[in-house]
Amino acid sequence: MTSKKAQPKTITEYINAAPKGARKKLRETLACIRAAAPGARESLKWGMLAFSYRRILVTFAAFERHIGFYPTPSAVRAFAKDLSKFSTASSSIRFPLDKPLPLPLIRKITAFRVRESIEEDGKWKT
Repeated sequence: MTSKKAQPKTITEYINAAPKGARKKLRETLACIRAAAPGARESLKWGMLAFSYRRILVTFAAFERHIGFYPTPSAVRAFAKDLSKFSTASSSIRFPLDKPLPLPLIRKITAFRVRESIEEDGKWKT
């Protein structure tokens, strides 16, 4: 019988359990997003670090060779030109661990998601 490794229950546990080469970049990403989304709730969702207000703004996760950043399809489309040198999919971006993180871009994308969330949620307020 094999034992499964316990899933992290906090952001600190997640970072400490991440591949060693990703930990510093996770901390940098965390600080960058905190600055761009003040007051956002921090949590773990689907095994990833997540920031949300009423809805999820962004999530991100560590992998052996990259940080996966998931800001929703609308953000990936809105920043397609800026993201051209990164591997992307419809709702994800890969930031390689062997290169510096584009922190100003992560900040801009997060701020975009904050504005988008406020505008979208505002439509439903009575």
